[in-house]
Amino acid sequence: MAMKPKSHAHNGNGYASDASDGGSSSPSPPPSPPRHSGLSHCRRRVRSKVQYVQSLKEGFGGSILLRRNLRYLLLLPLLYVPGLLMCVGSFSALLGRPTPPGSVYRSHEMFRRLWRDIEADNSSAIELSSVWKFKRKLKEQRPCPNSTSGQRFESSGPSGYLIVEANGGLNQQRSAICNAVAVAGLLNAILVIPQFDFHSVWRDPSEFGDIYDEDHFIATLEGYVKVVKKLPDALMETHDYNITNVPTFRIQAWASVSYYMGEVYPVLQKQGVIRVAPFANRLAMNVPPHIQYLRCLTNYEALKFSSPISILANKIVNRMVEKSSRTGGKYVSVHLRFEEDMVAFSCCVYDGGKAEKIEMDSVREKGWRGKFKRKDRIILPGLNRITGKCPLSPLEVGMMLRGMGFSNDTSIYLASGKIYQAERHLAPLLKMFPHLHTKESLVTPDELVPFKGYSSRLAALDYMVCLFSEVFVTTQGGNFPHFLMGHRRFLYDGHAKTIMPDKRKLVVLLQDMGLSWKGFKYQMKEMLDESDRKGILVPRVRKFNRKTSVYTYPLPECRCLQKSHNTKRNSNSTFFNYHLKSIR
Repeated sequence: MAMKPKSHAHNGNGYASDASDGGSSSPSPPPSPPRHSGLSHCRRRVRSKVQYVQSLKEGFGGSILLRRNLRYLLLLPLLYVPGLLMCVGSFSALLGRPTPPGSVYRSHEMFRRLWRDIEADNSSAIELSSVWKFKRKLKEQRPCPNSTSGQRFESSGPSGYLIVEANGGLNQQRSAICNAVAVAGLLNAILVIPQFDFHSVWRDPSEFGDIYDEDHFIATLEGYVKVVKKLPDALMETHDYNITNVPTFRIQAWASVSYYMGEVYPVLQKQGVIRVAPFANRLAMNVPPHIQYLRCLTNYEALKFSSPISILANKIVNRMVEKSSRTGGKYVSVHLRFEEDMVAFSCCVYDGGKAEKIEMDSVREKGWRGKFKRKDRIILPGLNRITGKCPLSPLEVGMMLRGMGFSNDTSIYLASGKIYQAERHLAPLLKMFPHLHTKESLVTPDELVPFKGYSSRLAALDYMVCLFSEVFVTTQGGNFPHFLMGHRRFLYDGHAKTIMPDKRKLVVLLQDMGLSWKGFKYQMKEMLDESDRKGILVPRVRKFNRKTSVYTYPLPECRCLQKSHNTKRNSNSTFFNYHLKSIR
C-alpha cells in the first residue's frame, strides 16, 4: 500500500510547516559566491522612514510623542548619508581630509616603490622547517571519552533509512556528509549514500562515487553506522520510484539533538524512510561525544578520495616535491580567492580604474540580475577593505610572504580557480616567486582531461596538494581553508601550520607610502609569529558545550580517533542504544 507523501519543514515547533529554509547552508563564503544569497557584506540595507515612524508610534504610543521626535527623524538622512560617504572616502575628500587608512587599494604603487629593495633582499630568508616557532603543549590534550571504547548494548534494530542531499561545493558537501553520518548515528538510521545537489554556480554533476571511494566509506563506518548505496526496491516502489515522494524535512541550520530526537525520529520510525534536503550545516556542533566521534571518523578515515583523484593528486604532490629540491622538498601552498566572480561579488576596487569598474558591473549584473543596483543598498568598497573583506590580490600575497622572510627560491603551489585578469595580476607575484606552480603547470593536458568541467574534482586535487605542504596560506576564508586547517591540525599534532594574515592590519600597511621595506618586514614577521601562536590554540570545550567547528578545531575530540580507529563496533544498534541512554 502506497504511503501518502508528506513534506515537513522545521518552523521551531515541529515539522509540519511549508516554510522555506531559514538557515544558511554555510557560515562562510563558498568556492564561488551563491547567486541567490541574502544580504551581501558589501551592502547595507537603509532603514526606511516608514519603518522608523511605525516604531515610534508603537514605542511611544501616539502622535504627540511622534511630533516631539520628528526633528530627530529629519536629522537621520543628514547623519546617515555623510557617514556612508566617509566610509569610502568621498566625503573626506570634499572636506580636504585624507581617506581612512587602508580604504584605498594602493598596493601596486607600494610594490613599485619597494621593488628594488624586495629584489635585493634574500639575506634573511627563513628555512621552511623552522617557520613554526611555537610548539604544542601535550598537556592540552584531553583523554578520550569512554563512549568510544566499543561497549555493546541491545537494540531492536534500525529505525529506518535516511536520505540526504548535500549542497554547495566540495567542502560544504564534505561537511554535509560528516553531519549526515552523525545524524544517522543519532537516529539509529541506515544512511543512503548522500546525493549531491547540482548547483548553477558550481555546475558540477559529479556524484559521491566520482569524488570519494564508496566501498571504503561503507567499510570504515561498518559497526558504527550502516550505509547502503541505494534505497531498497520495496521502499522505492512504495514511493512510486520517485525520491521526492519520500517524507521530506527542511531543517534549520544547526538544529539541536533534541529537535532530531523529538521531531524527526518519530516520523522516521513511522514512515521507515525520511529525506532531508538541502543538507549542509543541519546539525549543531554541540552533540554527545560519541556522535562527535562519528564526525571525526567520517572526516579523517571514511572520506577517502576516489582512485582517479588520489592517483593524480599523488603525482602532483611528488612533482611539487621534486620542484622544491632547493628547499629540501618542502613547499608553500597558497589558497588564492581572486577569481572574477569572487572579485565582483566582494564589490572591492583594485587598480583597474574605469575599465575594471565597467567589467565588474557587467559581471555583477550578469551573475546576480540587478541585485547590486537596488535602491535600498549601497556599495562600500572602502569599508569592505578596512574590515578585511576584500580578497587579497596575488601582488599582496607575494609582498606579504616576502616580508615574512620567504625567499625568491621558495616553491609556491597556487590553489585557485581561474584568476581574474591572470596575466596582469600574476606578473608581480611571479617576479617575487619565480618558482610558482599550479595543477595545470604540473600535469599534462591528457592527465587533466577527466577533471575539466568538474569544479569539485579540481578542488579535490588542490586540497590534497595543500594538505601535504609545509606551509598553507589562506587568504579569504571559506569552507576550503577551514577544513584544511582542521585536517592539518589533525595531522600535525594540533598545530594548524597555516598562515592566516591579519588583513585589517595588512591593508593599512600597504597604503602607507612612507613605510620602508625594513619596517614592512618587521610588521610581517610579527604577523607570522601571531599566526603561528594562534595555530596551536585549542578552544575551550566543555562537555556538550562545543560552539566552534570540529572540522576546523578537531581536538580534543578527534584525538580519540587515533587511539581507537582500529577498534570497530560490531553493531550499529548497540551504538544507538548507548546514545539514548546518554541523553536521557
